[in-house]
Amino acid sequence: MTPSDVLIDAFSRLPAIARSAVDGLSVDDLAWRADPEANTIAWLVWHTARGQDAQVADLAGSDEVWSVDGWVGAFGLPFSPAEMGYGMSPADVASVRVEGDLLVAYLEAVTLRTRGYLDDLDAASWDDVVDEQWDPPVTAGARLVSILGDCQQHLGQASFVRGLLDRR
Repeated sequence: MTPSDVLIDAFSRLPAIARSAVDGLSVDDLAWRADPEANTIAWLVWHTARGQDAQVADLAGSDEVWSVDGWVGAFGLPFSPAEMGYGMSPADVASVRVEGDLLVAYLEAVTLRTRGYLDDLDAASWDDVVDEQWDPPVTAGARLVSILGDCQQHLGQASFVRGLLDRR
């Protein structure tokens, strides 16, 4: 297995995790909060997909799936199309009210693009420095591992919230 193969396998597992977190839930359920400032399942899955989309697009030097494939309009969110969820207010989090199938479909589209990027990534590119603001500077390989870790963490949170919702 190559590093690309390992990450393709790992990223390809994300939509199934998201699907299990949203399956059978209404829009109201997806927007349920454990407390007034907690993240919702809908926001967590959306933020997972947006973060992966924006960061892989940056690595690939391509447009985000979000802005070129009609997802902005399909979601109809009340904030800038450039928004990814970092530092959002509780009111902004609450405004992510969409169907679970839409959330998973967007994550699937993003994951497909991520797979294409990884399929085309040559061995030398893993060590390309993509961010010099850190010490040591961040390589493409390190950034990809970071993106995957963020995605897994947020989908784990969505699964946890789903468990709380099911037990309330």
